[in-house]
Amino acid sequence: MEADAVNEGGAMAEERPPRLVDYFVIAGLAADGAPVPEETWVPEPSGPLRPPRPAEPIIDVAVIARALGEEVPQGYTCIQASTGGHPLELSAGLLGGTQPVICYRRGRDKPPLVELGVLYEGKERPKPGFQVLDTTPYSHSANLAPPGPGHPRTYLTYRRAAEGAGLHALGITDLCLVLPSKGEGTPHTYCRLPRNLNPGMWGPAVYLCYKVGLAKANTLVYEAEMLGRYPEVDNEAFPLPESVPVFCLPMGATIECWPAHTKYPVPVFSTFVLTGAAGDKVYGAALQFYEAFPRDRLSERQARALGLLSAVERGRALGGRAVRSRRAIAVLSRWPAFPAFRAFLTFLYRYSVSGPHRLPLEAHISHFIHNVPFPSPQRPRILVQMSPYDNLLLCQPVSSPLPLSGASFLQLLQSLGPELAITLLLAVLTEHKLLVHSLRPDLLTSVCEALVSMIFPLHWQCPYIPLCPLVLADVLSAPVPFIVGIHSSYFDLHDPPADVICVDLDTNTLFQAEDKKPLSPRTLPRKPYKVLLATLTNLYQQLDQTYTGPEEEASLEFLLTDYEAVCGRRARLEREVQGAFLRFMACLLKGYRDFLRPLTKAPSEGARDVDNLFFLQGFLKSRERSSHKLYSQLLRTQMFSQFIEECSFGSARHAALEFFDSCVDKVRPEQEKPEPTPLVELEELSGSELTVFITPPEEPPATEGTDPSPQYCYDGFPELRAELFESPREQAGALPVPGPSRSAPSSPAPRRTKQEMKVAQRVAQKSAAVPELWARCLLGHCYGLWFLCLPAYVRSAPSRVQALHTAYHVLRQMESHKVVLPDEVCYRVLMQLCSHYGQPVLSVRVMLEMRQAGVVPNTITYGYYNKAVLESKWPTGTPGGRLRWAKLRNVVLGAAQFRQPLRARRQPQQQQQPEAAQEAGSSQTEPSLERPAPARPLQRQTTWAGRSLRDPASPTGRLVKSGSLGSARGARPTVEAGVAHMVEALGVLEPRASPVPWRDGSLSDLSLTGEEPVPGGSPGDSGLALSTQSTEALERLSGRVPKAGGRQEEAGTPRRGLGARLQQLLTPSRRSPASRIPPPELPRGRRGRSPGPEPGAQAGGASHGLCRQILLSSCSLCRACDSLVYDEEIMAGWAPDDSNLNTTCPFCSCPFVPLLSVQTFDSRPSAPGPKPTPAGASGSKDAPVPGGPGPVLSDRRLCLALDEPQLCNGHMGGASRRAEGGAWAYLSPLVLRKELESLVENEGSEVLALPELPTAHPIIFWNLLWYFQRLRLPSILPCLVLASCDGAPPPQAPSPWLMPNPACVQVRLLWDVLTPDPNSCPPLYVLWRVHSQIPQRVAWPGPVPASLSLDLLESVLRYVGLNEVHKAVGLLLETLGPPPTGLHLQRGIYREILFLTMAAMGKDHRDIGEFDKKYKAAFNKLANSMGKEELRQRRAQMPTPKAINCRKYFGAPLEC
Repeated sequence: MEADAVNEGGAMAEERPPRLVDYFVIAGLAADGAPVPEETWVPEPSGPLRPPRPAEPIIDVAVIARALGEEVPQGYTCIQASTGGHPLELSAGLLGGTQPVICYRRGRDKPPLVELGVLYEGKERPKPGFQVLDTTPYSHSANLAPPGPGHPRTYLTYRRAAEGAGLHALGITDLCLVLPSKGEGTPHTYCRLPRNLNPGMWGPAVYLCYKVGLAKANTLVYEAEMLGRYPEVDNEAFPLPESVPVFCLPMGATIECWPAHTKYPVPVFSTFVLTGAAGDKVYGAALQFYEAFPRDRLSERQARALGLLSAVERGRALGGRAVRSRRAIAVLSRWPAFPAFRAFLTFLYRYSVSGPHRLPLEAHISHFIHNVPFPSPQRPRILVQMSPYDNLLLCQPVSSPLPLSGASFLQLLQSLGPELAITLLLAVLTEHKLLVHSLRPDLLTSVCEALVSMIFPLHWQCPYIPLCPLVLADVLSAPVPFIVGIHSSYFDLHDPPADVICVDLDTNTLFQAEDKKPLSPRTLPRKPYKVLLATLTNLYQQLDQTYTGPEEEASLEFLLTDYEAVCGRRARLEREVQGAFLRFMACLLKGYRDFLRPLTKAPSEGARDVDNLFFLQGFLKSRERSSHKLYSQLLRTQMFSQFIEECSFGSARHAALEFFDSCVDKVRPEQEKPEPTPLVELEELSGSELTVFITPPEEPPATEGTDPSPQYCYDGFPELRAELFESPREQAGALPVPGPSRSAPSSPAPRRTKQEMKVAQRVAQKSAAVPELWARCLLGHCYGLWFLCLPAYVRSAPSRVQALHTAYHVLRQMESHKVVLPDEVCYRVLMQLCSHYGQPVLSVRVMLEMRQAGVVPNTITYGYYNKAVLESKWPTGTPGGRLRWAKLRNVVLGAAQFRQPLRARRQPQQQQQPEAAQEAGSSQTEPSLERPAPARPLQRQTTWAGRSLRDPASPTGRLVKSGSLGSARGARPTVEAGVAHMVEALGVLEPRASPVPWRDGSLSDLSLTGEEPVPGGSPGDSGLALSTQSTEALERLSGRVPKAGGRQEEAGTPRRGLGARLQQLLTPSRRSPASRIPPPELPRGRRGRSPGPEPGAQAGGASHGLCRQILLSSCSLCRACDSLVYDEEIMAGWAPDDSNLNTTCPFCSCPFVPLLSVQTFDSRPSAPGPKPTPAGASGSKDAPVPGGPGPVLSDRRLCLALDEPQLCNGHMGGASRRAEGGAWAYLSPLVLRKELESLVENEGSEVLALPELPTAHPIIFWNLLWYFQRLRLPSILPCLVLASCDGAPPPQAPSPWLMPNPACVQVRLLWDVLTPDPNSCPPLYVLWRVHSQIPQRVAWPGPVPASLSLDLLESVLRYVGLNEVHKAVGLLLETLGPPPTGLHLQRGIYREILFLTMAAMGKDHRDIGEFDKKYKAAFNKLANSMGKEELRQRRAQMPTPKAINCRKYFGAPLEC
């Protein structure tokens, strides 16, 4: 089985893994030596212009006491008014007040201040790294509080940047004071200290605000250009966007003038997301750095703007200046692996500023692009060694049904806090304009991605630019909602638009225009909001312990030891934050599927409108009144309309939407605590410890006589040279293996999502504990297997519409038998096929059946249904004419049904005359028209082999319902055909046969109304056209047979013949031996009735035209205890695991793999010539013929003769047959379904209709054939057996559905082993047949113990007949003797007695359920004297309740 699975899935395993990086780009100013253009690029203002930003940061702050006569120091600036222009006098008017004033100084002679604070002395300690400003420049106290004993002494504190921070270190650029009592608020992009500077009782509250920024001057800004890329040619599936350079340098390519000895700043890492027209995302990562820029490329005007020339003395160059330009290197990928991108770009930058090296930079770029794949289940961990000191580790992303994105919910929560995060959730749900800004460009993308991910399953439909370049800043003036991230330096030049909500990630503040009503989370549903706030608050307190320093993460030891532990903690918190938002959205949309409106008629204009697809008002009324405002805004958004359309018509996100539906079912919005089970389950980072190690690119070998010293040294990042790139190496087996293509849209292939598989696994585990549920679970998976094969069956059918109706009737039979389906694949496949073949009306009927069964369709099924209804062509015209014809047809059928008994009463003599002639032995008379003699009340209609004694060509056996009164061959309508239709519809006769006419089932073909129908039968098949065999049957019923058949048949009255036939089948009778004449054979390929027996015709109607016979048996031997385990016991022992092939032995409880044994017999002659007459065809003149009703039980000899060889044991006498055999693993339906889905996924559903299937995938094929035959489901699998033996079809074959005649293949399912073990003790039922001299299918090869005599068998049968089963069991145990010295039977005592009684009495006269009750009572009676343990050791126990239920639900017992 394992080897077979590997072969079937090998094609996918050998495909090339996807690349981690697709493109490498260099952006900046062109370095070709040409002069820089004079025009400086300035972005269009999208808001009011601000004063120019200061050129120097604040490096000192001071407090002076005006009341003490202190003056403002030189170079300091005093803050004398608030932002609103109100005068500021701290402690003014108070006696003893010092009237403190705050001053600050700008410059570059010190590191800038980066943070301020307010300290209340005596109540707290200063923060680490802060200095307390406790004195004025004149050595007085710098206390800002008014004097008094009740006021704490208040001082300013500050923190300075580290020494050597450089020119581009962030620092405080501005200070201001605000008076909230005057209506003043915190200015945009400013950070307000939470402590009041005037804590006294007198005077207004005063708060200090400061702004952090990058203070620099002498800068020229230009639009970035692409300086280089690799590869040079675009990938067709993923072309390089043209706008990449402006996203790599969002603030523009700059030329700056620095002091000569200024250090280079640390490169800045940024990320961005590009969204395509189809909604697909491209993730980018860039590293910005500075390089030297030649002065000779600058004009005089540009040099003066940069401060390189003196403004006083024209043309004089100033010394001590250096010119630098900003460039960027970037990578683009379809995966948001931002940490790996950062490590790779940092390595390239360090490589370019160090050296010399033996390898060019281009070699490392091409090596990383071509040889580093994205992690996959086959490669869960990838360790990339870029150099002896630089490495990075890639891990497979956590498997989750949520879409993969670059979101970081931890950074969102850490930057905004719980309350502000919920406020932004409300803003996104109501589609406000959001502008997120920060001084850290890498933070913008992760937070913006989290904003659009927190509203899952809704999908943001408006403009979305996580990192917006200045060249695209005009989007801020767009009249539509948007989510835009931008660098905070943008607000140094412009004020934000009035209708935009600004979020500052650096100061944790939300800014909104005063005329706009602020967002209030109180409009959210009350209890879900409280749960969300409490969960986020709890997680917010755990964030400080989850991060490590970047220098620690870079070490190789950390990557190999602590990486998974640290990443595991981060991933757990990340999923918990995401799960909190997911739970809120599930509570918010709870019950939305109840308000979806399915399409049930031909679509009209506006059918896709949200009002026609969703009951908006009903959904709104079902919500709590306090949240109606929120829901009213939400229902009008574009993303909600898109969500309803995706739920109604399906989309690429169907798996994620289905996962959300499962979350909706789990949550309870009325609870004030989250559910104990997390919605987002954190799986292992990888299911394997395999780590793929990727080495650095190989250095070129040093040739003799050459210097191996390094030769590549760079002054900056070089221009890319195409000749230095390494060509991609084609790995063996890297390209996709040619073979059958995947399922195309034109060939619908059913697939279960991961969520459906998980649910099915949980249902199977719960069902395994309940016997009845376990049997129904297996049965549901068997029907799921058939519907997986339905696309191939429909394509191979001559009439595809008829095949779809057959599938619909199978669906109805499943519902009538209350089959519990593990998923909705059965409905979904049929709806998908209805859409593909244009049958919208049938799709509506399937949906109605689905609702009647109580199944609520999920997103995928619902989408396929609406797609079938919307896109299929509906029938034109009104159905009034068809309805009227149907009513007239029903009237004719009813009248014919009532007239039949009247006609039978009026002509009793006319009925007896042809019957007497038939009893005289006329060979040309139809045997099925005989008048049955009411002899005894009991009559046997089927044999032990489970096959009817009637001729398969007899009228009733071939009767199939038709949608019209006429036959399929165009014969004129007859009342007899209608009567036959009506008889079957009323349930007088229930055909057990499959809807497919060529199925010669080995189970009972016909049962009376009182018998329970076999699951999968088709008593209600309507709308199916009459087959050719059905036409022949109706012709015989009406007396219209060919003239060669004789004139006596033409003289018969059709109605009289049908009445006689019905009375014969419903009345017990006994036929005289003289009237048993074998019916003539229907030769292969002939459609009419044969006038007489053909040469070489075989006795037994089941062998007419038979080319190949297939015998299947699931009976398996347990090697541990040498016991045979039968089908229902194997089913009961299977584990609820779709990867476990073992079952459990009911006798020794040892696991073993059951086998499905197969034997095929090819009856086709190897050379032309008449076949010999089979032995036993005329061996007994009293043997019953297949056409008659059979003898009664009192005639023992005739009962024994019922099991004649050609009927029950497959014995073909002297006919030469070529036999082939084999055994394959017998798979549980759960395992088989997983393997079949893998096969269909890899090779397409077309493989199920190819003749190579039996040889290419024998395990899957034979298991499918077994289950389909077991449940009597129509399929093309029997035809594939014959087609595979005939060889592959010629190239000119038009289609795979041109199969051989399916009537040439007979499939028989046997209960016992196909080949007995000669060293074992023979079973009792075989000995019964041996003693009765009945030929066997396989002669017993070993000796027969003398103790197992005929007297013993008759005694056992006598005890069973007298309801003394305990005596029969005791007799057998006494005869066999105690183990280990006694006889060893491979079958248990229960199985031996059951088979013996069924062989002697016939299975139709042996109620197995009743026998089980008697045996159970006998077991309990014997247990009182012998003990249950001893009975179990001697294998006298009966099957478990699981096994009994499996036998009950899978239908009648099999042959033996």
